[in-house]
Amino acid sequence: MNTLTKTNYNFDNQKSKYSGKVREVYNIDDKILIMIATDRLSAFDVVLPRGIPYKGQILNQIACKMLNATSHIVPNWLISTPDPNVSIGDSCTPFKVEMVIRGYLSGHAARLYKSGKRSICGVKMPDGMNENDKFPNPIITPTTKAENGSHDEDISRNEIISQKIVSESEYLILEDYTRKLFKEGGRIAESQGLILVDTKYEFGKNSKGEIVVIDEIHTPDSSRYFYLDSYKKLQNSKLPQKQLSKEFVRQWLISEGFQGKEGQKIPHMSDDYVNSVSERYIELYERITGEKFVKEELNEIDKRIYMNISNYLKE
Repeated sequence: MNTLTKTNYNFDNQKSKYSGKVREVYNIDDKILIMIATDRLSAFDVVLPRGIPYKGQILNQIACKMLNATSHIVPNWLISTPDPNVSIGDSCTPFKVEMVIRGYLSGHAARLYKSGKRSICGVKMPDGMNENDKFPNPIITPTTKAENGSHDEDISRNEIISQKIVSESEYLILEDYTRKLFKEGGRIAESQGLILVDTKYEFGKNSKGEIVVIDEIHTPDSSRYFYLDSYKKLQNSKLPQKQLSKEFVRQWLISEGFQGKEGQKIPHMSDDYVNSVSERYIELYERITGEKFVKEELNEIDKRIYMNISNYLKE
């Protein structure tokens, strides 16, 4: 199974390269960024040892579709997509927070709730909730933007402003943009028979000083989806929700005794398991976009990406 797990390109006017958990970003003359979505899979802030076929293509294509579908509501960084795995956009200065918004008590918030906590990032959660119940109103629970593989940490709105991570006036814009994007993302999901449960957004400032969305939005790596038609029945029966997100990977890791903690060993990922993860990502793509997923040729994926980017830069 040929997958793209790293790149090592050198483009004209390239100033730097940054490797995140999943994406690799090339800075071209401090003007544009080339963002390549690899097939790497991360969970609990750890990059797992095997790539997932087509995952990079899926993430990039969903993100680009969602950025284009929401650009009339909130401006974003995207300029072009010369390859299924590649996005090219304005070079922006990122804010050092991730804006997480939750419509339901799921994932990290649910784990905190089960431990007895009724507050997350300074936001109170109502008593008497069951896992996956809908909040009365969506809550924003920011995290610090982790660097060099460290863990993202919950942080409150007051802490962000008092520590001058983001000014109060700019933070209010980030909150406003976050709510608008989540509302539109939920509308798009519902039109495809899904519920957008929670997600995260990253923002930055472009060369004009405008606040814009950067990175991905509404992908299975940044978001959680439930199936609309089965949600109420499963919730009333106190059964786990069927979901399309990376949470199924986290749950598998937990069942295998791994949560990213020191001393824990990453479990073996068999070919069958890797293929099953790939199939789940393809299912999400088709459900959220309403389109059939077209698999790109994988034999020379590295060469294909380089040629498509080089041709774009020449033009």
